Amino acid sequence: MSQSLIEKPVAVVNAPAPATEERKGLTKKEIAADHPTWCPGCGDFSVLALYFKLIEKRKMWHEKITTVAGIGCSSRFPYFVQAHGAHYIHGRALPFASGISLSRPDLHVFVFGGDGDAFSIGGNHFNHTARKNIKMTYCVMDNWVYGLTKKQTSPTSPLGFKSKTDQWGAVDYPINPMKQAISAGATLVARTTHTNPNHVLQMMEAAMDHDGFSFIECLSECVEFYEGAFDASNPRKGGVFNEVPKTHDVTDELAAYKLAGDPFPGSAGRERWTPPAKSSITCTPFTNRSTRSATRA
Repeated sequence: MSQSLIEKPVAVVNAPAPATEERKGLTKKEIAADHPTWCPGCGDFSVLALYFKLIEKRKMWHEKITTVAGIGCSSRFPYFVQAHGAHYIHGRALPFASGISLSRPDLHVFVFGGDGDAFSIGGNHFNHTARKNIKMTYCVMDNWVYGLTKKQTSPTSPLGFKSKTDQWGAVDYPINPMKQAISAGATLVARTTHTNPNHVLQMMEAAMDHDGFSFIECLSECVEFYEGAFDASNPRKGGVFNEVPKTHDVTDELAAYKLAGDPFPGSAGRERWTPPAKSSITCTPFTNRSTRSATRA
């Protein structure tokens, strides 16, 4: 037999195990992408900065960050985050994000939008994503006006608001995002304002820890087309920042619905399955779909 066909013993050398090194979290410099194009003083700057802080605090890596948005001033969010994301079509950010969440349950998808993208052209998707309880966080930067198209009445504009589409003053009654989210079946609903950054971060963290559909309404002032809209909720401008009463029952959906109907500025707070120490719950008490269905049957 030919020498080349004879099998020769092969020496096995065990390679040294690679050194295990803890992976460092990202810094803001590593997360930030394009410089934001919002008007100076826009409330959306605060939300973006706190999203960066959330990523840093939770030591998230690029492959675990997914940022989705629709169309509008606030929806330019994905351009400013150096990670995976999509600037999707008007009002359709939630179904796109649903596909990501369902196919990649290891991710927590963050969706950002404004009052028009969320409650007007995207209103139907908002209701159905909430009732399906798909795991994601929807942060809506509500400024009560269409800013990108230069001051038109939005679904949340108050009665009497004068704009290019309502020069005589808005006559349509505005929607209440909190009530809508609760009645649609969202399992975490929170309200905050860009002028209270610590509270915004608390809401984002609570939403990220929630295994279901989380909705955050963040009052974000448009200084160009609706300056002073939220002064009543800003203590620095003579307003008051009311947190949800500690006595609020997190298992009482009707109580949450009534609380959401308080006159502006109302209350700000977050949803958890147990009351937190300083800020209580604003919304739906149901921890899972089966409980919610059984209660409503």
